[in-house]
Amino acid sequence: MTTNVPPKDAAEWPDKAPSTAMPCTECPLRPLPLFVDHTPEELELVQSLKRRSLRVEAGETLIHEGQTDSPLYTLLQGWAFRYKTLSDGRRQILTFLLAGDFIGVQQKMGDAAAHGVDTLTSASFCVFQRDALWEIHRRSPTMGFNVTWLTAHEESLVDDTLLSVGRRSAEERIASMLILLFKRAAALQEDNGKGGVVWPLTQQHIADALGLSLVHTNKTLRKLEKRGLHEIKDGRLYLRDVKALARLADLYGDGHPPQRPLV
Repeated sequence: MTTNVPPKDAAEWPDKAPSTAMPCTECPLRPLPLFVDHTPEELELVQSLKRRSLRVEAGETLIHEGQTDSPLYTLLQGWAFRYKTLSDGRRQILTFLLAGDFIGVQQKMGDAAAHGVDTLTSASFCVFQRDALWEIHRRSPTMGFNVTWLTAHEESLVDDTLLSVGRRSAEERIASMLILLFKRAAALQEDNGKGGVVWPLTQQHIADALGLSLVHTNKTLRKLEKRGLHEIKDGRLYLRDVKALARLADLYGDGHPPQRPLV
């Protein structure tokens, strides 16, 4: 729900003390196979646009709906999600955000943020100056293309959610979400998900993302688990039969995220 009281910018939150931004050369994400290599000049550009690092606890709002002049962020560690709400508080989760996602571009295209961003877990962010988009495009066409790629990729994730909400059954929706989020999270781990992945989503988050009731979500998850397709235990998700889940979801491709740039 939008608010008439201007929310505080994350840079002004008193309980989130600023710290020196991590050097791009020491970023723990860059060595991962998921991310493409960048030239020293590109790393220097990104480093020059960083303001600081930010640590946010679980369940906090990073960007409010209707907020103006928020910074840009790269999620360094943890989970978050983008969402929109109706006037009565009903919420639609648009996408889940994982490490490496670039946040806030849509807000820069308008006067105010059309969606909010909340954290699912404690999370760390790299915070960029507000004119970073302009500077990236002005000083490096390659990095400008990378930002365009990231926003197009996020749009494709929203498209898949729309397909699920509009055409897939409850079982197909949940099966698709389990595979896609598992693969995205597994790509950030050294074991590639062999020991499961962290799963901070509640059934309410799943329901809000897939347009299901909480009761229907609960029943469907239990049904899929009884069939041996997945298991959620101690805050971790395990896929027990990926092929069967993929067939059920009628999923195009294998769900593996493509190699991607990192800002």
